[in-house]
Amino acid sequence: MSYKIDLSGKVAIVTGSSRGLGRAMATALARAGASVVITSRTIGVLEEVQAEISQIGSDVLSLELDVRQESSIREMTEQVVDRFGHVDILVNNAGMNIRKPAVELTWDDWDAVLGTNLKSVFFCSQAVAPHMIHQGWGRIINIGSATNVFAFPFISAYCASRGGIGQLTKSLAAEWAPHGVTVNVLAPGWFRTNQTRVLWESPQWMERMSERIPAGRIGEPDELGGMIVYLASDAAEYVNGSMFLMDGAYTTGGLRDSAKVD
Repeated sequence: MSYKIDLSGKVAIVTGSSRGLGRAMATALARAGASVVITSRTIGVLEEVQAEISQIGSDVLSLELDVRQESSIREMTEQVVDRFGHVDILVNNAGMNIRKPAVELTWDDWDAVLGTNLKSVFFCSQAVAPHMIHQGWGRIINIGSATNVFAFPFISAYCASRGGIGQLTKSLAAEWAPHGVTVNVLAPGWFRTNQTRVLWESPQWMERMSERIPAGRIGEPDELGGMIVYLASDAAEYVNGSMFLMDGAYTTGGLRDSAKVD
């Protein structure tokens, strides 16, 4: 059996797609032929990525979406179906982080992080699933992080949300697999984005990461494109309930220096 990965005729939603990893994944799906729905809480910030996707030649729809509001999720889904008649691919990318010592994390902090990173993933998936189940085909890709498998101090809510993504993905995959719908996790490690700018602009941090990441560098957003397109395609039909780490081998636990032989 051979595959040519071509997403022509497919409609993909990417949440949180105004910049960074979300923008890179949205443009990758467009280059593969998909019509792409880009979303943000503020629609004006989507102008640049909308122009970029239009230049690629794919159909693009910009929609306002607050992933912490169920009514906003439902309205966005209805708008997509009204415009295109179907929805085939969902990339749950919207996310946030609050860095604080655990003893200082507030109730509202916890709700903000878990609501954005975990609760929204379930309800966005729930909103599109009936359409995918009806047509017997769907791809849901939940964006996690390396903290799906290990943890850092001072981001306890974030780590809890990513751990929850792993289990939620498995549960939904098991439930919807009989209907031709796959649900997987793409878990990036350290990537060069605006959200991590404070880190990668530090020479000391970059030096430390180049030692700890066996690949010797952090990732670039465009490097996620191949995996996101694969998971959204027919080629990944039997890939379900799985997690794919893209981290330059960081989570192997092996230090770059340890591979050197005297």
